[in-house]
Amino acid sequence: MTGKLLWRGMLAGIIAALLATLFARAFAEPQIDLAIAYEAAHAAHHAGADEVELVSRETQKGFGLLAALGLYGAAVGGIFALTFAYGYGRIAQIGPRSFALVMAALAFVLIVVVPGIKYPQTPPAVGQHETVGLRTAAYFAMIALSVCAALIAGRLRAALVGSLRGFDAGLLAVAGYVAVVALGALLLPAIDEVPVDFPAGLLWNFRLASLGSQLLLWMTIGVLFGRWAAATLEQGR
Repeated sequence: MTGKLLWRGMLAGIIAALLATLFARAFAEPQIDLAIAYEAAHAAHHAGADEVELVSRETQKGFGLLAALGLYGAAVGGIFALTFAYGYGRIAQIGPRSFALVMAALAFVLIVVVPGIKYPQTPPAVGQHETVGLRTAAYFAMIALSVCAALIAGRLRAALVGSLRGFDAGLLAVAGYVAVVALGALLLPAIDEVPVDFPAGLLWNFRLASLGSQLLLWMTIGVLFGRWAAATLEQGR
């Protein structure tokens, strides 16, 4: 059963990645082109040397974007399926489609929204090349912190349910999550390399498009996998 759920999750992730790629191609990539044009004009103004383009923009926007999101979608879809297989029937007594949607919504909040509050998305052309490693490590550390804090909050709620009502236990668990994430965010380095004269509208449009792409990815995984998981579980009875 787990094997069937796994490959269905990976397939849902690949399809979701394809849709997210089309969305990003239509809405996010034009903002990246504008950001690159801004960087080029800024470099020319400061008499900087032209950098060698290792991969063309057409490749980045086409096959490169599709391949990256496809691998990402297959990976997160597989992890999503394994998490579903472990948690279904244990965590909440709801149907498989509802459980998959709840999982997708939680994943979007924990992996995309919360880390994005500390480290909001910026176009690839923005930021210093010397700090790429630091920025990447800090962002993934924020994701790990958010997920670990959610697991701790879930354990806390389960421990409090015996002495408190479910709603009160849930509120305390959410408060614990917020406290842990806030403390971790304060300890992580602050990174803000957006130039002062960078167009605010361009930055906003890029962040909105990036958020929309991730929302489409996770909701598609939740809907597709939930539908296929329900059919698989029904056949297994």
